[in-house]
Order: sequence, then C-alpha cells, then structure tokens
Amino acid sequence: MIRDKVISTIEESSNIVFFGGAGVSTESGIPDFRSADGIYNSSDSLIPPEEILSHTFFMKHPHEFYDFYYHHMIFEDAKPGVTHLALARLEQRGKLRAVITQNIDGLHQKAGSRNVIELHGTVNSNYCMRCGRFYPLSYIVSFKGDVPVCEDDGDIIKPKVVLYEEGLDQDDIMRSVQYISEADTLIVGGTSLNVYPAAGLIRYFGGKHLILINRDETPYDHLAEYVIHDDLSSVFGEFLK
Repeated sequence: MIRDKVISTIEESSNIVFFGGAGVSTESGIPDFRSADGIYNSSDSLIPPEEILSHTFFMKHPHEFYDFYYHHMIFEDAKPGVTHLALARLEQRGKLRAVITQNIDGLHQKAGSRNVIELHGTVNSNYCMRCGRFYPLSYIVSFKGDVPVCEDDGDIIKPKVVLYEEGLDQDDIMRSVQYISEADTLIVGGTSLNVYPAAGLIRYFGGKHLILINRDETPYDHLAEYVIHDDLSSVFGEFLK
C-alpha cells in the first residue's frame, strides 16, 4: 500500500521538511477557507471575506474587520491535532528539520514544534501601528470583536497576519527556500497548493521523496512520488502509536 511506503520513507529519512495548509488544523476544529464548510462559504457577511481580509478594508473599516476576524479567525480553545503532535515528535527524534505553514493559529508551537515558519503570520502576535508595542492574543480577545487599541498611544493594533494586498516576509521566504532545497524528503499536507506565492515554494525541492497528502487533487500531484487523497491523520497517526 502507498500509505505503508510513505510511512517507511518517513522513517528512513533524516532531513524532512513539512509544508502544510489549512487541512492540518481542520482536525482541531478550525475550518479551512475554500471548502463547502469553509470560512469563505459559511460567512453570512454581504461583503466577500477576501475583501474583509484585505489591507485596504482593514485600514478603512477596522470595526467591521475586527468583528469578522474575532468570530471567524480566532479559535482560542483549539488544541493540536494528530498531525501537529506527530510532526513535533518527528522533530524531537531529529528527523524533521522544519515546519513551514500557511496557518496562523500557532498550533504547531502548542504541540511542541520548535522550528516553525509561519508564512502568513500568526494571530498570537499583534502590534500597535504607531509605536510598535507588542500585544498577545489575550489582549485582542479582551475587546470581544471591537477594535483593540494601544495602551500607550491609543492607536489601532494590527494582527501580525498577512492580509490580502500584503507581501510575505522575505526572511521567511528565504528560510523556507533553504530548508526545502536542502531536504531529502518534502511532505506537503493539507493544502490545495492554489495560494501563491507560498505554493510555488515546493518547486525549490530537488531531493529524493516528494509526498503529497490532501483530501483533494492538487496541481502538483503529478510531480510527487507518493500521493494520498485522505486526511493527514490517516498517515501521521502511525507516528503516535
């Protein structure tokens, strides 16, 4: 079976990089964006979520932005799932060098992963747009969907999340390219690989084994050695036994 070969490949590899998307966190109860039950299709807002989550909308309509953000992007009670825990264990065993994620929930770190590159930022880091003072998620949540403001100067606090119209951090991009290009095994999981420029990073992989695990087909399936169309937990659960 392909699943057995994938598990054997992971066990035999010593320089693994994991590149993941929303499907990693759906097992923790966090909805993805584009599926039938995802945020983009379940929102009752008359304004498209893609517009609400843009830099322009944030700057012009911070109250409406934070109302949506509070109800659809923050999941304080979410706990790491099977895949988060398995990846942390693989890192502890010295097999996994880095987790590169498009998720903003911080669950990889909660699971124990140390080397995590958050391409799209994180809800756990927030800053005053005037003075730059850092605020944790708990401070943002205390405003219950209203606009959080800085205690020092009263200016708006912005989540350190990459919004539409904003570019990815170039240091994160360069680090991701380095890890991917040096890996002997690249596991891509829980992502449709339709969001750029993040999805394009896997083209820098030139190692031995490219493994794709996703419920649906991706544009890169034909490049992979192994493709599994299933939930990630069906594979990574093996590493928690």
